[in-house]
Amino acid sequence: MLLAALTAFLLAAVWMICRGPSPAARDLLVNTVMETSAAKFVARIFLSEEEVQAILDRNGVLETGEVTSETGAFEAPEESVPPETIELHEVNGGSFKGKMMVVHDPGRVRVAALASFDADGQGKKLADLVAQEGAVAGINGGGFADEGGVGSGSVPLGIVIQNGTLRAGSLTASYSVIGFDGEDRLVVGRMTGQQALDKGLRDAISFGPAFIVNGKAAEISGTGGGLNPRTVIGQRADGAVLLLVIDGRQPQSLGATYQDCVQVMQEWGAVNAANLDGGSSTQMIYEGETVNVCASLYGPRKLPTAIVVDAVQEGGNG
Repeated sequence: MLLAALTAFLLAAVWMICRGPSPAARDLLVNTVMETSAAKFVARIFLSEEEVQAILDRNGVLETGEVTSETGAFEAPEESVPPETIELHEVNGGSFKGKMMVVHDPGRVRVAALASFDADGQGKKLADLVAQEGAVAGINGGGFADEGGVGSGSVPLGIVIQNGTLRAGSLTASYSVIGFDGEDRLVVGRMTGQQALDKGLRDAISFGPAFIVNGKAAEISGTGGGLNPRTVIGQRADGAVLLLVIDGRQPQSLGATYQDCVQVMQEWGAVNAANLDGGSSTQMIYEGETVNVCASLYGPRKLPTAIVVDAVQEGGNG
């Protein structure tokens, strides 16, 4: 009886939001659940497919269409900071809490991945990917096949480049690419696998959207993305890499919209930034500990890729 009463209450609440007097509340709900793997059905209980799509179309991201173009040396930092420095800061907004990691040496940031991307295999948890690389920190990376939210985490979606080698994706297909070139510059934007290689990307994965390209923020309308856990990567003009995780789906932190993420990255000086896989995959590890609150009820997800920060090697940086 209790379960039936709870189900009826939740259905009534969803109906009130979807068919009630507040279009903003409806759009926020739809954008939020449509970014999940397992809860998309909620938006379709009381709304048609056409209505859902219309809401998504009105509340989205108009990317600039540009690709990171800066070359040459990074700007001198405003204050002298040892290059091996890693900073970890609290980030707060109206609906969210999170962590910002600042890695001052961009050469330490790279892609970690499974040895093979086998549909019958299993991904690795972020802690295991960080450990296998001997890294000091890491965040979850690109998207992966995850039908119904129960995917094995072994098959990445889009492109994967490691050490200048294309490990997943096509030379001719176009992807939303997030990676680092040989000068340790974060490159974001849409390109084919061949264009990514021609651009000299040493490490790259796929997700999106791009939030900031060449200092210009994407145009975001309405409640783009809804309130969800987020993982974002960016880079300042001085080369420092910004790794952001935002907790979500919790009473103390509902999550962040795309616009929230853009604003946080701008506040921290990002000139290029992009959205990585979020939701229940959002996780940050530093010195062997998870420093954020994972949204998954079943613990950290298994992943095919991650962004890791190399430990400082004796006698120099890693």
